[in-house]
Amino acid sequence: MAKKRLHAARKSAKARRPTARPRSKAPDPLLAKIEGAERRDIGHVRLEVGRAGAARVKRMIYPAGFLWSVDMKPILGTDLGMPAHVGFLAKGEVNVEYADGCTVEYKAPRLMAIDPGHDGWVVGKEPAVMIEFDFESDTIGRLGMPQTHRHP
Repeated sequence: MAKKRLHAARKSAKARRPTARPRSKAPDPLLAKIEGAERRDIGHVRLEVGRAGAARVKRMIYPAGFLWSVDMKPILGTDLGMPAHVGFLAKGEVNVEYADGCTVEYKAPRLMAIDPGHDGWVVGKEPAVMIEFDFESDTIGRLGMPQTHRHP
């Protein structure tokens, strides 16, 4: 009798065990849609823009393999990226090269201030996510940035 109860208890315990399922990876909140933001895709970059007072707050998702001179130059028609970028690299790794050959490496988490006149690319196999603040055409002036990259 005791043997039967032990067998029944083991069988019942097996029935209660959760079955092993492959764990699905939780969605990355850094890549999730931002409610209320205006979304645009330009040169393989996903851009979501919202307002905060007089400034814009942007999330820019650069895909793995992104290279400004290949992905954006044909669209924007300039030899180098001329907007200044000020913000926070929340995910990934980005390198920036200026016309004078100066290269800066950024790896998340990292604050970023990229002067006008740059090429840039994503390093590695994951996207780079940057949270950026700007004042549209007045970013350089309002943030006290140089018109082009220079060394102090």
